[in-house]
Amino acid sequence: MSRADGSAGFTLIEMLVALAIFSLAAIALIKLEGTILASTAILQDRLIGQIVARNKAVEALTDPDPPGFGRIEGVEANAGRRWRWARTTARTSEPGVQRIDIVVTGDDGHMAGAITVFRVAA
Repeated sequence: MSRADGSAGFTLIEMLVALAIFSLAAIALIKLEGTILASTAILQDRLIGQIVARNKAVEALTDPDPPGFGRIEGVEANAGRRWRWARTTARTSEPGVQRIDIVVTGDDGHMAGAITVFRVAA
């Protein structure tokens, strides 16, 4: 920047304003990073919880004997963690068809995965 007296450069106020703008941008980026990390952890829990739910559904569908009606609960280890699951088997309006609901919760008690499948009872 050119001055009337011929000196070139920025004034102290211009530097402070530029530094304040840079600081605000840096703080916004840091907050964004924290939000992204928290979202990634939540998504990872949901992904693994959904895998556990699907594994339990496959077990219920491929077992030679259909599951009994009612609710059972258990604990499954996956990805170095313990996941609580609950399977509820109920009749449907279609004769011979079972509805199987599986819900998986993480360590914190929040639902991490759920799936509903139907099985024809032999």
